[in-house]
Amino acid sequence: MEIILKQDIKSLGEKDDIVSVKPGYGRNYLIPQGFGQLATASAKKVLAENLKQAAFKQDKIKKDAEGIAQRLADVKLSIGAKAGETGKIFGAVNTIMIADALKQQGFDVDRRRITFETEPKFVGEYVANLNLHKEVKVKVPFAVVAE
Repeated sequence: MEIILKQDIKSLGEKDDIVSVKPGYGRNYLIPQGFGQLATASAKKVLAENLKQAAFKQDKIKKDAEGIAQRLADVKLSIGAKAGETGKIFGAVNTIMIADALKQQGFDVDRRRITFETEPKFVGEYVANLNLHKEVKVKVPFAVVAE
């Protein structure tokens, strides 16, 4: 019996895979639990169309991310923070500040997609990692300066 999986199942396959299983396993477990559906001819056509549309959307998202990454290649940010005499900053430079600085430069990047290689605790040069897409990652240098 052929089943189209609706979600990942550890020892069987991933979402949208067509797998062959024993009839009892398909009828009594996979289909009633909502983990799969029968792989009829019409269901296979619908699956193929959905996969084609999803691939098109993912390709467009990736191209947009690559375009943003090329424009971000020569961007250098400066973040102002209150600092003591030793150069240690009061408070913290966080991803929200980086996202705001990027927005002022004309880039709309979600703060949840920003991470730091090392946490900025002192005045100096740092690098922020931007995960624009699962395959597109950019390193943006920024400087923390005393206000």
